[in-house]
Formats: sequence, C-alpha cells, structure tokens
Amino acid sequence: MSRRMHACRLAVFTATIIASSIAAAADFPATPPAPGPAPQLSVPTPSAQTLANGLQVVSVRRAGLPLVTAQLVLRSGGEMDPPPLAGLADLTASLLTKGAAGKTAPQIAAAAEALGGSLDAAAGWDESAVGITVTTPKLSQALGLLAEVVRQPDFSAAELKRAQAQAIDDLRLMLSRPTALASLAASRGVFGDGAYGHSRGGTPASIARIGRADVQRLHAALYRPDNAILILAGDITPAQAQQLAQASFGDWPKPATPLPARPAGKAASQLPAVLLIDQRGAGQAGVVAAHAAPSRGDDGYYVGTVANAVLGGSYSARLNEEIRIKRGLSYGANSRLQPLRDAGLWLASAQTKNPSAASVVELMLGEFKRLGSTRVSADELAARKATLIGGYGRSLETTSGLAEQVGELAVYGVPLDEIGRYIAQVQAVTPKQIEKYADKHLDAGASTVVVVGDAAQFAADIRKAHPQAALLESTALDLDSPTLQPAGSRK
Repeated sequence: MSRRMHACRLAVFTATIIASSIAAAADFPATPPAPGPAPQLSVPTPSAQTLANGLQVVSVRRAGLPLVTAQLVLRSGGEMDPPPLAGLADLTASLLTKGAAGKTAPQIAAAAEALGGSLDAAAGWDESAVGITVTTPKLSQALGLLAEVVRQPDFSAAELKRAQAQAIDDLRLMLSRPTALASLAASRGVFGDGAYGHSRGGTPASIARIGRADVQRLHAALYRPDNAILILAGDITPAQAQQLAQASFGDWPKPATPLPARPAGKAASQLPAVLLIDQRGAGQAGVVAAHAAPSRGDDGYYVGTVANAVLGGSYSARLNEEIRIKRGLSYGANSRLQPLRDAGLWLASAQTKNPSAASVVELMLGEFKRLGSTRVSADELAARKATLIGGYGRSLETTSGLAEQVGELAVYGVPLDEIGRYIAQVQAVTPKQIEKYADKHLDAGASTVVVVGDAAQFAADIRKAHPQAALLESTALDLDSPTLQPAGSRK
C-alpha cells in the first residue's frame, strides 16, 4: 500500500471517528438523571444485655452468611489524654495487640490469622476499640483472643519504643502537610484548652514524653467492664451473644474505684479568629475554616448531617463546586461534621496554590454564609440526600460496617433502633431547617480560619479582608500549647 493511500484511509477513518463522537456527544444528556427513590433497608433492631460486671453486650443478627464481627469498645478515647501526653489513648490502644498473656506480637498476629481474621485496635474521640471478623465457628476462640489483648496486655518497653518511633515518624510526615497542620490548629481554635482541642494522635514532643507507667496507668483506669461494650454483628442470636460474652468476659472484675471524671470537651479559645502559619517553601497552602458544632445527642443531628452534605460532604457539594469545578483552585474542597459527646466540630478544608489562598478563604466563608441565608433548592437537596442514603446503605453491607454503626449508637447512648430510622430521618429534613441550623452554627463571627503555606505569597492579600490576622512561624510552634506558642514567646 502506498503512503498516500494509507494516509487517505487514515484521514477517512479519523473523520468517521470524530463524526461519531460528535453525534454521541449530541445525544449525551447535559444534566445527570434525577435521583431514584430511596432504598428500603431492613436492619434488625440490635439487642442489648448487661453482664453482672457491668459489661454491655450488644448484638445485631444478620443470618445467611456465617460471619461475625466482634468489637470490644470502650466509652473513652483521646479526650482522656492527660494535657502533657497527647496521643496516650491512641498509643495505648495500638499496643494492645503487640503482646499479651504471654504471647508476643507475632504470636498474636499468627493466632488471629489462624482464625481467618486480624486484630485491629485504635482510639478515637470518646471511644477506643479492638475488633476482629471471623467465621461463626471460630467466634468463641476469637473472643478468647480479644479478651487476652484487652485484659492482659504486656506493654513491653521494646514494643512501646518501637510504637513511639513509628508514631513520631508518621506525625512529622503528617504535620509537614499544610492542610493537616491547619486542621490541627483550627481544632485548637474551636475547642481551646478543652479535651478535644489537642492532637488526638499526639505530637512528636508529647509522644516522646510517654513512658510505660503512663500507658499502664491509663489502661488500669479505663479498660474495665463497666466502661466497655461488646459489639457482635452477624450470624449470632442474642442468647448466643450473652453466652459467649459471659464465657470470655464474665470473670473480668469490675474495679471498686469510680471511673475517672471526664474533662470538658470545649473551653475558651486563645487563638485569633484568622491565623496564618508560615511554612516557608511550601508548594501549596492549606486553607481550613472551622466552627463549633452541637454534640451527638443534639436534636438537630440529622439536620446537621444533611446541611454538611450540601456544604461539602461530596464531590458535587457546594464547596467543591465553587472552588474546584468552577474555578480550578484546588483538587478538592470538602467539609465534615463531627458531633462528639459534649461538643462538636464543623470543619471545611481545601489545598490550593499559595497565591490563591486568599480567594479560597473568601469563597469558603461565602459558602458558609449562603447556607445560612438562603434556602437549598429541592433538586439540590434531593441529590445530597441520595448521596447520604446510598453511603449509609453501603456502610451496612459488611458485618464490620454494621458493627461500627451499632457501636457509635451504643457509645453515645443513642437508642439502638435508630439504626433502622436513618433514611426516614434524613428524608424528613427540610430546606428551612437547614437554613436555620446553618445560620445558628456557621456564624461568620465565630469561625476560626487557619491558612498554612508560604505566607509571603498570601499574607498581604488575606490581611486586606482580615487586617487582624496573626502570623506564626511553623518552625516555632508548640503544638501542645492552647496558644500554639512556647511559653516564653506568648503575647
């Protein structure tokens, strides 16, 4: 074939493809289809029992697949860290599976693998948990292993040292990221010196201060049956759950001493409303805006959940629409609403080029204001509700997801049958309720804005709109201080 003939045929082929593409594009709908009807979920109501030693046993049955997720959940987490020892609860939980009852960390891992599962342990706010998923015939052995790591951990000096080194490395990497550092500072701005204000994962300095006696002391004070919930989700009946719980945890003694007092989650902030942190040479800036929010027990929980979905809870939500899709100022902008036991946090974040940080701040604050001053349209609300409902349905597809949802209700004292009412509660939220909720909880005068990056490229622009913005050097921060500054340099 001659080159000319080949080129001619290639041109005809290319033209055909282009024409087909144009025709296909013309037929492609310009708008996404309307959300379909909400799915009907059938979730059995969990059953709750309490053993003589105070351990609450919560089970939810899902027959048909011989799997059970077992989680031992404490009603205490990072909020119980002593002020100088941020990260203690998380470090303590992570060490549970690193040696217990005469078994080394590799032996514990091998025992879990022999049962077809793996042990996972961590602490959050208001809870700490250890869990495993196994087939139903292996559940009794799995609970025995769970009881050993929870009740008889070794907390060996060698494992503590190894865990500290790993945690410090992880923290240094995390805190080098502008948005992560901005989020930590914003939490301080919202919660102040309250229990939720510090870094739950700790700081490099606080982790280094933790000794074996500190870990043992926290475990002795909090890991007790009257502060614990055993969650069993899957192929199990309430009677079986009680029998197995009694066999593995019934002889766990309840201490005569009362539980330690829970500190207040929120206190007055000592940070300015707008804080700039100079991370010289940073390639991008992290922009975070945060507000205090109601606790998990607040009557407006579902209104807040839907309001956050509208603001920044998904790719198509308002923050991402305005900041990424329309203007291309970030790869992603989002928000999260975190209701805790006696307070909560509403936080929006985005990472952007340093010179566009000022624009992102104003767009973010503008969306906060718009949510509390205008009604959400019916179509937008329906789409956001569909996203929430779909995500909730997916979270219940596995026994581990089911256990996590049940565990949250149990930890916060929410009626357990609430698990089956989520869809109806979300569907019932109205545009008027969202506007009222946002107007109350997204007051611009009560916000904390933190921007971390190369301040030489954005400080002047931000101060045009916020002349009182304070500037701190990232290398001089004291992340364990409510002011973020060392004692000798506080003003």
